[in-house]
Amino acid sequence: MSTQPRPDVLPQDLPGSPVCGDRVAAPAPAGSLVPTLAGTYYTDGAVFAAEQERVFETMWFCALRSSELAKPGAFRSVDVGRESVLLVRGADGALRAFLNICRHRGARLCAESAGEVTRALQCVYHAWTYGLDGKLIAAPNLTKMPDVDRSQYGLVAVHLREWLGYAWVCLADEPPSFEEDVMGAAVERLGHLDAIERYRLADLDVGRRIVYDVRANWKLIVENFMECYHCATIHPELTEVLPEFADGYAAQYYVGHGAAFAPEAQGFTVDGRVGFERLPGVTEEQDRRYYAITVRPNVFINLVPDHAIVHRMYPVAADRTIVECDWLYAPDVVAGGHDLTHSVELFDRVNRQDFDACERCQPAMSSRAYVNGGVLVPAEHHIGAFHDWLTTKLGHH
Repeated sequence: MSTQPRPDVLPQDLPGSPVCGDRVAAPAPAGSLVPTLAGTYYTDGAVFAAEQERVFETMWFCALRSSELAKPGAFRSVDVGRESVLLVRGADGALRAFLNICRHRGARLCAESAGEVTRALQCVYHAWTYGLDGKLIAAPNLTKMPDVDRSQYGLVAVHLREWLGYAWVCLADEPPSFEEDVMGAAVERLGHLDAIERYRLADLDVGRRIVYDVRANWKLIVENFMECYHCATIHPELTEVLPEFADGYAAQYYVGHGAAFAPEAQGFTVDGRVGFERLPGVTEEQDRRYYAITVRPNVFINLVPDHAIVHRMYPVAADRTIVECDWLYAPDVVAGGHDLTHSVELFDRVNRQDFDACERCQPAMSSRAYVNGGVLVPAEHHIGAFHDWLTTKLGHH
């Protein structure tokens, strides 16, 4: 039997797998403890392949910050599931997305991860050339083939939406509702869409970007972000600014709730010093509060009065995830050259502490001690809803 993972093979189909059609083979614990996913969900190549196909290739995936591609001809390629997706700014100013594949013989059109072209995208193999709108515009001897439909043999388009200043793509032939799946995540967390729109994320500028290479499964990162049972243990700087987190409370428990700053904290900074002026649209009710939103499958949004922090995950393998984190500020803060160090350092420390914890967990996912998974205490029970969502997407229910 081949040992190569196949996307159509689910954990319960693998020889010796402890995973059953629901969650785990072991009986569920009673009382305060709720079972987690089995360890194979975090290590098995077949599970990861199934997630690529059934999660990342069917849902809206946050690809990049739209302002990265400001000039016509600017492009960036992003891996979404098993596909390379090319995003490019057109001559008309519109942002478009295509599969990064030449229609002739299947060569990767843009080998570079990012760059700029003048008027067209050209395959280095046979020089098939495409306009920034994806249409086939030239190829050797193309004029001698008048029967070739240049639109039909143009690049394969990918669905694209822009929101909060980011470009979201979807590979599905019929994408799910963007309003329900993406915007709906903010509504579910904050109570109404206007609560996030007040931060005007699309009008903010990237003050700092840090890319983390995390040697852990993407789900461990999601689970970590969703709970604060660990906060008192590994986040001393964060709990100084948000003291309620020291009690294991997570800001995502209750609709509309934001974690209050400590009375002595002047801003959301590593030492509590004053930050920047409150963003213009942020209300008095939102001032001096932190809000966190999870947008499945790959985005975390963190909102504080003077800036926002947006994480985007790019799963690379069952045990590796690239996380791109943007710190967004008012344009005058970035253009004015203000020192962002103390503002950025707080969540950079939080990120590194979290990712270190995830990397500590990853090796244990293949241990016999975790063959049936672990358990969730009451402060973590809501993670079970994430597990239910995932197993449903994978067809394990």
